[in-house]
Amino acid sequence: MKKNNYSYIGISFIILIFGIYAIPKIVTRMTKSDLVTIGKAPSFELTDQYAKPFSSETLQGKVYVLEFFFTNCGSICPKMNKNMLKIQDKYGLNRDFAIVSITIDPERDTIAQLLKHSKELGVTMKNWHFLRGDETYVYKLANQGFNLFAGKNPKLEDGFEHSGLFALVDKKGNIRSRTVKTGEYENPLVYYDGLKQEGVQMLKDDIKKLLDE
Repeated sequence: MKKNNYSYIGISFIILIFGIYAIPKIVTRMTKSDLVTIGKAPSFELTDQYAKPFSSETLQGKVYVLEFFFTNCGSICPKMNKNMLKIQDKYGLNRDFAIVSITIDPERDTIAQLLKHSKELGVTMKNWHFLRGDETYVYKLANQGFNLFAGKNPKLEDGFEHSGLFALVDKKGNIRSRTVKTGEYENPLVYYDGLKQEGVQMLKDDIKKLLDE
């Protein structure tokens, strides 16, 4: 009997020690990051590159990065595409991560064109969604929903202009970002610069924080 008691004590001790080391790791994964909440991301319903209806509800439970672009853009879009591919390379295999690219030129960016663009770009991740919809609806979503500028400009060669910023949204549908120091104060970054390596690196780091929440 004593031998069995010692065995039970030994097993209990091992479980206790394991728990002491395991609990901090579990708590770390469940702890909310230091990223601030900017506000609720607007809901939307569009059509993806496979001609399937796509709703923002599909993104619940996922961290995602969102941009507005168009395939015929010869100015900032190629650089944004290249930087978004870096995000794909880092997190493309994670089922809890997605990328959303919404065209502001639905007249030319047909479903077939969006699918062609995604293939030419080298998109490999399943959860990278290229979306289109009614022009008025998309502009309202960009300018009033996400506050990311998009519009027509006949004075420009491409005919359109838009923000080069990326939005980061958490698993609960909240727009999130880090704070940056400007002078004596810490202010929310709000969106990430999709044209600069510094902005892309910040985004990579902060995606991980949200995935770990």
